[in-house]
Amino acid sequence: MDYRNEYNRWLESELVDEATKEELRAIAGDEKEIEGRFSKLLDFGTAGLRGIMCAGLFGMNVYTVRYATQGLANLIKSSSEPGKSGVTISYDSRNNSDLFAREAAGVLAANGIHVYFFESLRPTPELSFALRETDSIAGINITASHNPKEYNGYKVYWADGAQLPPEHAAEVAESMRKSDIFDDVKTMDFAKAAEEGFITILGDEMDEKYLACVLAQSASASSVREAADFKLIYTPLHGTGYKLVPEVLKRLGAENIITVPEQMVIDGDFPTVKSPNPDNIGTFELAIDLAKANDANLIIGTDPDGDRCGAVVRNGDEFVMLSGNQIGCLLLDYLIQAKKEAGTLAANAAAVKSVVSTPMANAICEKNDVTMIEVLTGFKYIGEKIKEWESNGEHTYLFGFEESNGYLAGTYARDKDAVVASMLLCEMACYYALKGLTLYEVLQKMYKKYGFFKEEVVSIQFEGFDASDKMAAVMKDLRENPPAQIGFPIERIRDYDSGLVTVVASGCPAAVASKCPAVSAAYADDASGADDKAVTYPTGLPSSNMLFYELSGGSKAVVRPSGTEPKVKLYLMAQGFDAASCDAALAAVKTALLDIVKA
Repeated sequence: MDYRNEYNRWLESELVDEATKEELRAIAGDEKEIEGRFSKLLDFGTAGLRGIMCAGLFGMNVYTVRYATQGLANLIKSSSEPGKSGVTISYDSRNNSDLFAREAAGVLAANGIHVYFFESLRPTPELSFALRETDSIAGINITASHNPKEYNGYKVYWADGAQLPPEHAAEVAESMRKSDIFDDVKTMDFAKAAEEGFITILGDEMDEKYLACVLAQSASASSVREAADFKLIYTPLHGTGYKLVPEVLKRLGAENIITVPEQMVIDGDFPTVKSPNPDNIGTFELAIDLAKANDANLIIGTDPDGDRCGAVVRNGDEFVMLSGNQIGCLLLDYLIQAKKEAGTLAANAAAVKSVVSTPMANAICEKNDVTMIEVLTGFKYIGEKIKEWESNGEHTYLFGFEESNGYLAGTYARDKDAVVASMLLCEMACYYALKGLTLYEVLQKMYKKYGFFKEEVVSIQFEGFDASDKMAAVMKDLRENPPAQIGFPIERIRDYDSGLVTVVASGCPAAVASKCPAVSAAYADDASGADDKAVTYPTGLPSSNMLFYELSGGSKAVVRPSGTEPKVKLYLMAQGFDAASCDAALAAVKTALLDIVKA
């Protein structure tokens, strides 16, 4: 693509508004900036679009949103989903989210597709719920989750309520590549589309249906009513949780909910935090001050689009940030124990987690006779398991989570839900408070019961418009020149891109293989019986650009490029006999992997 010609075309087009042209004129002397914005299109993948809000093909703006929506409209018109039609649209608190949502609605209406449009901002999980309630064939959510304020995004969901499957995302991307961003996009004014009957507004009635489903996931609501003195601090971080999270907590029976006033204000600039990410302790500074002043027991925070949930818990006079893995394990164990007490734990209960989430969850399930299923990163894969089990009855879905602070109890949605997670965190804290325990103390007891585990995620940021090329080079080098050890000798390498697990020949592979029937069979078929040959077998999961290293001693290391941001994520997992041995193992793996993977 001739980026300079494309830049000039935008400046000269009658279809481009004057404010956008003014922005483009301001960079006229910056050739690198022009090249970055116009040399390629913002990628459309299974997570839709996500990028910095700016004019140009590589930015989030009115024109790229319209372009993507035309691609989605083309997919919808060529698809067949019996009994499904229309598209449900929601948006979060980010700057331009409401504008982008209305522009998307206008494109769909111009293509003759009916739109169900939320009257104001709503949490992402409510979109997943609502599109199934309206029998929509697809859903659009304008959000960039917990990214900094400069970003926005465009998430697409399919008829099952989960994010767009890879094959459909590829069709939208291909449609965009074959069409022109101006000439081939149909548009209609939002007000005109509503006037002509193409748009149905969704409001409180959908909230009520959604909240009823969230409340139905309670495992011990009486605990909340009995722990009347329990104090909770909540912050929506200027986002969509501001309305429904306090409401669901009140309906559950919580009487002492204290919200962070500065952060209850809807503001896409997120003025009180560096980044609205609920897995960052700095995000909770105001909440911690409020908790200390009010002698509160628990702090809960949700990200701007209400799908991720973070928690800070009391340990004596201090407040401690829980990791996404720790929250997931606490909730999983709580649901199992509370349902056992109530006699409501299904005999075929199963939990689901991503492969990069803590192995502690596996230990919890194993000791409680609950099946644990692992899937690729991306909550759509957890959604697929829910759909599969509803169809075949093999398991009853109990709980699903990802280490990145995403949780779901119940099958009413197909995406992570910070509203239900907030409710269950409050209920769980009250449940244990009645037993004289804080959540911090419960976690320490769980380590003694299930084993000591510790995890860390490190993100390596890549700069520039060629960031994706740099990330691809890192993964290519790891595959062509695999390390022999990462703090500890590597026993197995799972390459989810090739779909193969390799049992590494060094050390004692036969001993490793004995733990896995598939590998044992492969060794049995090896006539030489030699231990100096690497054996491979399928991962059993779909393709994904991720390398997973199983290390001697039980530690693990994972390298995965982010699908939405210019960063490579390193997932470090350690286990040991006590906290000290976990810390030492984690430090060794982290040091070694950071020496191997560099920006």
